[in-house]
Amino acid sequence: MRLSSDEQQMVALVREFVDERVRPRVREFEEDDIYPAEFIEEMKQLGFFGLLAPADSGGVDVSTACFSQITEELARGWMSLAGAIGGHSVITYLIKTFGTPEQRERYLPKMADGTIRATMALTEPGGGSDLQAMRTHAVPDGDGWSITGSKTWISNAAHSGLIGLLCITDSTAKPAHKGMSVLLVEPGDGLVISKKLSKLGYRGVEACELVFDEMHVPGDAVLGGTAHQGWSQMMRGLEVGRIQVASRALGVGQAALDAAVRYSQERESFGKPIWKHQSVGNQLADMATKMRAARLLTLDAAERLDAGERSDMEAGMAKLYASEAAMEVALDAIRVHGGYGYSKEYDVERYFRDAPLMIVGEGTNEIQRNVIAAQLINRNKI
Repeated sequence: MRLSSDEQQMVALVREFVDERVRPRVREFEEDDIYPAEFIEEMKQLGFFGLLAPADSGGVDVSTACFSQITEELARGWMSLAGAIGGHSVITYLIKTFGTPEQRERYLPKMADGTIRATMALTEPGGGSDLQAMRTHAVPDGDGWSITGSKTWISNAAHSGLIGLLCITDSTAKPAHKGMSVLLVEPGDGLVISKKLSKLGYRGVEACELVFDEMHVPGDAVLGGTAHQGWSQMMRGLEVGRIQVASRALGVGQAALDAAVRYSQERESFGKPIWKHQSVGNQLADMATKMRAARLLTLDAAERLDAGERSDMEAGMAKLYASEAAMEVALDAIRVHGGYGYSKEYDVERYFRDAPLMIVGEGTNEIQRNVIAAQLINRNKI
């Protein structure tokens, strides 16, 4: 699918922002794990937080395919910046798709301009990707709900004004997912946000633990206004989320490939550029092929979502393949650089630290394989 001229201009704007503003200064923030406040403010001004918000709410309302390419460009510069709009964009999509008119009016305009930044809270300390084992629950409390439980590895938690919380609202439901709801929670009394967790990569942007201690939220906090619909709502949102994570992987992998191609032309050994040595040339060819295949898988999933079709299997395939490819390409980029690839003087060291997040985030790749297999059987029942 070709992007519209406006969407092409938007992608070009992001590319310019990355090349002129971000790439020259990444190390100022990344090495010391400093929150990139000035980049975030620029991203607000450029409309990056409103990519999936409808135009009548002040958003840019781009296609999923365009959103994917924008995410890739941001991650090519610094994966953490792509993460800053990840969960926010999923919650934007959920409110746009399932929210009541009041919820759309209340949140979407402020989310579109970045006044409110959102995050999603699914993972729990003891559950990981096993959402069916969820323990965080909300019980009726007067005219609203009382939330108890904890979530962990929540990106942007300390800077978010809205949390899309998936929790149990009917503990008697069998299977458990039929009793889950998405609550739109604004931070306040009864919620403790931990200091940011120390991470291998994905630095600058925080990930924290959230602890809910009988936190009261109003009855209209339930996404869509009807309780116990949260599982199907969030699974739809995760199609967007997994395309976003696949796109982040594309950005990291492409940056690593670009670095390897550049270095292989500059570095000489035995009297010729190292790319002319068959072992290095073959490595570059394999790296480029993997990134091409990953990009096509991701585009396919995005186009299906834009066409209104289910893309859970395709998004899972894109996330699975793109993340594994990014990890392999990042390691190969280090090999191409030789000893220098192990030095912080070169960016390939950072790409290698950032790449694993996409393998374990948004549902581990082991979970993706389960999703793919289940959907494969479901679509081809005999």
